Amino acid sequence: MLGVNNLTGTIPASLANMTMLSVFTCAVNNIVGNIPNEFAKLQRLQFLTVGMNKLSGHFPKHILNLSSLVIFSVAYNNLSGDVPSSVGNSLPNLQLFELDGNLFHGSIPSALTNASKLNHIDISRNMFTGVVPSSIGKLYKLSRLNLEYNLLQAKNKQDWEFMGSLTNCTELQEFSALGNLLEGNVPTSVGNLSSQLQGLYLSENQLSGHFPFAVTNLHSLIIVALENNHFTGELPERLGILRSLQILELGYNKFTGPIPSSLSNLSNLGTLSLQSNQFYGRIPPSLGNLQMLGEFYLFGNNIHGCIPKEIFGIPTITHIILSFNKLDAPIHTGIGNAKQLATFDIASNNIPGEIPSTLGNCGSLEYLNISENNFSGGIPTSLGNINGLKILNDNNLSGRIPESLASLQLEQLDVSFNELEGEVPESGIFMNATAIHIDGNKGLCGGLEILHLPACAVTHPTSTTKKIRSIVLKLVIPLVIMVPLATMVITVVLLLCKKMKRRELLSLPSFGRKFPKVSYNDLARATNGFSTSNLIGRGRYSSVYRGELFQDGNVVAVKVFSLQTRGVQKSFIAECNALRNVRHRNIVPILTACSSVDSEGNDFKALIYEFMPKGDLHKLLYSTGDDEKSLNLNHITVAERLSIVVDVADALDYLHHHNSQGTIVHCDLKPSNILLDENMTAHVGDFGISRSKDDPITVSLGDSKPTSSIAKGERLDMLRLNMQMVAKCRRQQMYTVLELFSSKYSSERGQQISCSKTD
Repeated sequence: MLGVNNLTGTIPASLANMTMLSVFTCAVNNIVGNIPNEFAKLQRLQFLTVGMNKLSGHFPKHILNLSSLVIFSVAYNNLSGDVPSSVGNSLPNLQLFELDGNLFHGSIPSALTNASKLNHIDISRNMFTGVVPSSIGKLYKLSRLNLEYNLLQAKNKQDWEFMGSLTNCTELQEFSALGNLLEGNVPTSVGNLSSQLQGLYLSENQLSGHFPFAVTNLHSLIIVALENNHFTGELPERLGILRSLQILELGYNKFTGPIPSSLSNLSNLGTLSLQSNQFYGRIPPSLGNLQMLGEFYLFGNNIHGCIPKEIFGIPTITHIILSFNKLDAPIHTGIGNAKQLATFDIASNNIPGEIPSTLGNCGSLEYLNISENNFSGGIPTSLGNINGLKILNDNNLSGRIPESLASLQLEQLDVSFNELEGEVPESGIFMNATAIHIDGNKGLCGGLEILHLPACAVTHPTSTTKKIRSIVLKLVIPLVIMVPLATMVITVVLLLCKKMKRRELLSLPSFGRKFPKVSYNDLARATNGFSTSNLIGRGRYSSVYRGELFQDGNVVAVKVFSLQTRGVQKSFIAECNALRNVRHRNIVPILTACSSVDSEGNDFKALIYEFMPKGDLHKLLYSTGDDEKSLNLNHITVAERLSIVVDVADALDYLHHHNSQGTIVHCDLKPSNILLDENMTAHVGDFGISRSKDDPITVSLGDSKPTSSIAKGERLDMLRLNMQMVAKCRRQQMYTVLELFSSKYSSERGQQISCSKTD
């Protein structure tokens, strides 16, 4: 036995001279090459394990001569190719067969089931295709069958016959087909699997229908994993009879209805994963009976109400993640009882009230996220007892930042966009400007110079000053207040009236008040998890998905920005600023925007537009016409082309001369940014690099008085550059028109030309 060393090189062929060798293992090393052909001489070899090395090449066919082989493992190497179809006939004594973690492909050899003594098969993490052999039930002694992460399919009743065949494997304890291409409803025969079955893994497939009710017949189940499928409907109350269940994973489906209170009967449950579904109602307080529960994942649903105090009383609870719901009740002070709590994430809810000071009693807390709620009051000083990541932004927190936070060994601290005031500490984490986020708190002062906060006022009153202050407080201030009081009231009224008139004239409401609010979770559901099947376009800064949003199920286009790309933040802001008050029949209507975080806590930004069924002009002109849905140039009449030119001209005329924001220059006009609705009406879209008349880098050609902050030499350079950009913009518009009427100009399409201003 040579396993778990740092051996390198190849397996020596000379080992085959040891004709009495019955066990050979060199697993977990750095051995390359393959199993030598000479090993075919080892007729007494029973154990051959060479897993977790760097072997390459094809399946070692010469081992098929070793009829005495009982255990064969080549797991986690770089072997590839097909598995010989005769493997089961040639190795009749085989009990353990491991090929997992390689690059094998082709179908699973049906003859493998002729090795009737097999009790352990693991061919996971390869590229096997086709269906699972329906003869699998011949392996009566099979206890573990692992097929996960392959490309196995099941689309119809015939493909699913293997499930009924598996019911003959009366000793089966674990079955996994996780991460394959299984489709449709899970057959009811799953309920007839072995009474000894403890693990059932069907996650990450394309399964649909209601929860497979027959699963509740398998009373020995310890793990049920059905995540990342397309299941719908409500969970059956009968789930509560699986008393041995320790892990229940149902996340990332479309389950709906309330959370069954019968789950509280699963007294051994350690992990409950219900995230990213459509559950509604309240969290049952009876879940507090799950005294073994350690992980509770419910984020991305429609749960409202409170977090029951009984949950905090579970002695083993370590992770509570309830973000992206509709929770709307204060946090109970009983949270301090969760002594083992390591993760507490309730971001993006509607939770009001103060942060309970008892939260500081959770001494094991490593991650705390309460952002985007309605918390008010101060930050409790007791949070200084928690050495975890703090995300407290986007609330209504007030008061000072407690000095106790400075003593913590934190990686990040985010208290941005609250109503905090007073001096920012200058020790601990506050000495690292990149680790703290305090933006959006207008009352803060002091701190490190790099934070660019105003200095805090420092006063040291003397006894004389105190006397003067006392007189002022008692006599002068009341007189001063009484005299101008009436004048102040009148002035305020006049200013309000003037402001209201100005608001009526300008009509510039904020984005949030005028447009419907959508969350990342709403958009993920609308686009089927941003699946590639919903992808309708992709550019440098963003990807566009087709989705069904809002209660009426309207089809929309969801433009998701790639925030890792340099400059994309400016593109998002530019498009928001350009479109939030633009209204014209030939400009793509924007419905709303989303600026939030995704399910993993990463920044997320998207714009939602009306869907244009005919797609963009570029595809319309240059599609091949190979499929029934595509249109080529011959299908666009001259009248339609002229209509498109007029529509685009109307849109540009509006942007340049007639919209309420002043001149807006598109700067990226090309056929792919002209979208067509059902009636072939053209709409200009993609304002990601647009500029307005008030853009500080834009110089008006007709303005004889350039910005005073620009040096005279720079003004001439900018003016010359601006003239060049105008010429490019006009050329770009010309190419767009020419492409409508002649494919000879196709070499110019897609050319990106930036500009500053056009007439």
